[in-house]
Amino acid sequence: MTARFTDLLAAEWIKLWSLRSTPWAFLIGALAVVGINVNGSLADYTNYPGYPQGIKDFFVPMWSLRDAFTVESSMVLMLATGSIGALAVISEYGTGQIRTTFAAVPARRSVVAAKLSVVTVLMTLYGAVVAGTSFGVTQAILAGRGVGVSLGHPGALRVVVASALLAPVCALAGMGLGSVIRHTAGTIVAVTGFLLLLPSLFTDRDHWTATVLHALPHGAWDRLVEAEVANWPGPPAAYPSSIAGSWVVYAVWAVVAAVVAVVVIDVRDCD
Repeated sequence: MTARFTDLLAAEWIKLWSLRSTPWAFLIGALAVVGINVNGSLADYTNYPGYPQGIKDFFVPMWSLRDAFTVESSMVLMLATGSIGALAVISEYGTGQIRTTFAAVPARRSVVAAKLSVVTVLMTLYGAVVAGTSFGVTQAILAGRGVGVSLGHPGALRVVVASALLAPVCALAGMGLGSVIRHTAGTIVAVTGFLLLLPSLFTDRDHWTATVLHALPHGAWDRLVEAEVANWPGPPAAYPSSIAGSWVVYAVWAVVAAVVAVVVIDVRDCD
């Protein structure tokens, strides 16, 4: 009897939540991300009266939106979701459950597609909750100084959506790396290196380094959450990326990671 895809989805949902680390990773990751952003907004709330006029003139929307989702919180979200995505694959290889799974369902691609679907949907919802909560709380705090913004403010919705989608993109990247490496320690190191450390090695001062930076998930996120500020007195970026191009980077990373996971797991042994 051929397993229905809905049955595979249910099985992958159960397997993901059967990992004891999963609920803790979600909870701790969410608390850390929101906590970092709240801490930043509280600091700005406290220090705002003493800021020079030049900062106050551009606080809305530049710093208001940055407080909604800081660079530090984005790195925590990337590490947490990338690790969860990796463990969704690695855990089965570590326990040997993958052999049982493929013995019961020889259609490997269907199994992997179900796993990818469950992780993508769950991480998208998770990212939306974390990003939405962070935005609402931080802007409520800043509103006490009259510098909070609503979701309808130009660029605000893009910040929330870009931050939310960072979760499934990084989770899929973790799954792709996990399918190739298949060892917990090595995969977590790879996730940390690709998603967090690699962007720090490149800047937008030269064309080729800017190209690499903009092609990474964190570089794309950084452009998407960048506020559009009229009459900004600072120098423009030497090699800026586009909003559309940054969305494309998100899509390419997600699609390539999913294809890698499907192809590698389909053709390699279960050892």
